[in-house]
Amino acid sequence: MAPKKLILFIIDGLTPALLEHALEHDRLPTLALFAREGRYGRAVSTFPSLTPVCLSSIATGAHPDVHEIPHLVWYHRGEGRLVEYGSSFAAMRAAGALRTIRDSIFNMSEHHLGKRAVTVFEALEDAGLTTAAVNLTCYRGRTPHYPTVPGLTRAAYGPKRFFYYSLFESDATGAPLAIRNRALGTIDAYAAAVGRWLVTRDGFDLLVLYLPDFDFASHALGPEAAHDALDHADASIGALVAAAGGPDDFLERYAVIVCSDHGQIHVGEPVTLERRFADVEHVLVTASNRAGMVYRLPGCREETRALVERLDDEPGAEAVCFLENGEAVLRRETEEVRFVPAEQGWQTSGDPALLDYPNGYERIWAALHNPNAGEILVSPPVGVEFTDLAGRHHAGGGSHGSLLAGDSEVPVLTVGVDGLPRSITELAPLALSHFGVEAPAYVGTRARAA
Repeated sequence: MAPKKLILFIIDGLTPALLEHALEHDRLPTLALFAREGRYGRAVSTFPSLTPVCLSSIATGAHPDVHEIPHLVWYHRGEGRLVEYGSSFAAMRAAGALRTIRDSIFNMSEHHLGKRAVTVFEALEDAGLTTAAVNLTCYRGRTPHYPTVPGLTRAAYGPKRFFYYSLFESDATGAPLAIRNRALGTIDAYAAAVGRWLVTRDGFDLLVLYLPDFDFASHALGPEAAHDALDHADASIGALVAAAGGPDDFLERYAVIVCSDHGQIHVGEPVTLERRFADVEHVLVTASNRAGMVYRLPGCREETRALVERLDDEPGAEAVCFLENGEAVLRRETEEVRFVPAEQGWQTSGDPALLDYPNGYERIWAALHNPNAGEILVSPPVGVEFTDLAGRHHAGGGSHGSLLAGDSEVPVLTVGVDGLPRSITELAPLALSHFGVEAPAYVGTRARAA
């Protein structure tokens, strides 16, 4: 018997606590249906737990050492320039609006995503299946798609059925313009309209439908106050259920995974990380949300450890990570733990109690071995957010990016698939396994290391 078609819903920024609270109070009819019919658990994101990094991990089944997307904003050593994916509109302008648009829409999937990484779209379509993506920013596939805007001629290579914020549409669906009023949930409404069209035509084997409006609301209001946005996300998912003829018909035809890419916590204190290195030449700091990186550029006279020690009394640096003599080092309040992969687990020296983050060893090791990352990675404490390139922040609202559990734990619901992921890197392998397609070799390598 052929496997059911599979739909992966990604609700950006959804925290386990908020979902669990809403389910307990009967606010989410569609997600409650999935919870009754399937399995629920908590999984762990990647590091930094920022959307471009996380969505790349979901699409490829890999951490940043393989997919090579390091942050929302990073330094491209090969091109000698900053890459900014959209920390804020002001940061986009500061980095150059046209360049930011090219980087976030085209270059991230086409050029920045690691060549060794294999997206779930590539793997399944190479196996003869049809995949679809709606609004997903990590979308690399085999099929060229041209923009809907007259005069734009650069193709994006995505899955066979590809819809990206009204800019790319492989099929005419009649969906409304995606970006009209984020506060009213128009991007999720666009995704729901496209999803209904696809379901009524049964036009895919795998559909990945990305719903970002909850994250927008949570940044503005804080994760505890974004209930209405979660209601809207539930309604968007419910639109696909209705299009299939109702709950019974929908679950007869489709297996389902619902997840988030990262968590969020409330932030109240903005910190400008660059100030710690203002007197050092040839050092570049890239920071936004709740993660920062420090790059030693050619000509820098201070060694990495000396730069790390500058952060010892920095209240915005709860944890500082770097590589030294082939080992990963985590430094907290001048205390350190060092670690490397071992045959079974991890070999450590120092105080392992310092590394009490969810899946901390694997996530830190992978982040430090991303060739596009800075030499130093900085994770802030609860309540602190780093200002971006333009000095913007979300103080008074929510943010994410750090190693801490609030930023890193995500909810997962599954119906009709064999397994409950413990990490967002297990989502793509689970989808491939559902269709009987072998996962990339790096998935097995990571499993053996863990």
